[in-house]
Amino acid sequence: MISGLDHVAVAVRDFDAVADGYRRLLGVEPELEPGDGAVRAWFRFPNMALEVIGPDGEGAAGDRVRAQLEASGDGVWIVAFAVEDVDAAARLAERRGLSVAVRTPRAALIDVAGVRVSLIADGNARSGAAGAVAALDHVVIRTPDIDRAVANYGGRLGLDLRLDRANEAWGARQLFFRCGDAVVEFGASLKHPPSDGPDSFGGLAWRVTDPDAAHAAMAAAGFDVSQVRTGRKPGTKVFTVRDAPAGVPTLMLSAEPAKEPA
Repeated sequence: MISGLDHVAVAVRDFDAVADGYRRLLGVEPELEPGDGAVRAWFRFPNMALEVIGPDGEGAAGDRVRAQLEASGDGVWIVAFAVEDVDAAARLAERRGLSVAVRTPRAALIDVAGVRVSLIADGNARSGAAGAVAALDHVVIRTPDIDRAVANYGGRLGLDLRLDRANEAWGARQLFFRCGDAVVEFGASLKHPPSDGPDSFGGLAWRVTDPDAAHAAMAAAGFDVSQVRTGRKPGTKVFTVRDAPAGVPTLMLSAEPAKEPA
């Protein structure tokens, strides 16, 4: 049903400030798209797009953004998956027990345990170029019930579960669903029993071609970045952007394992 990750939407009040912040952070010039009561900035990458969206006048899209901001404030709002046939995918999701809240010819919006998921007609134009930030590596979703996440995203939405990992030292269990050339990661605490509380978005992790150079560039652009450190995956480097736009928890990590000097 799902062929890949189409985009991640971030809802914001101060559109100009956040769009400029992502322009400086990611090193990508956005494409602006006003319409239906909202204004959008599209940052396109080889494997997905980042959509920054804010209210801008009257219209259904603007009303939905305002409602989201009123309920939850700025932050990640929607994860959108590409499908070949929106209507068929929406009907299949309903047969599998999911409720479709909004349906248009190009998209279906679904609430999945508190997280907004969109099924969208594949065709969102992406960039073939990769700069300092090469692509999105993964989007993180927090869940109080990891088995429910398996049922919803593996069973009902049909994502490819590649890894189910528990680590007592971290006090966490993680799921990794492959989605095209990106990953949807779920994290659950092992310190608390499962509950029927809602899932929620965590943050975004971006691949960088040269972590040291990206770190220097982002620091020079005025961002508060942590020191570059060794990643959990052997041979990788990572660093955190502490003040990323819209307050989205943001990690930068090596696109490939770092090579040791000869």
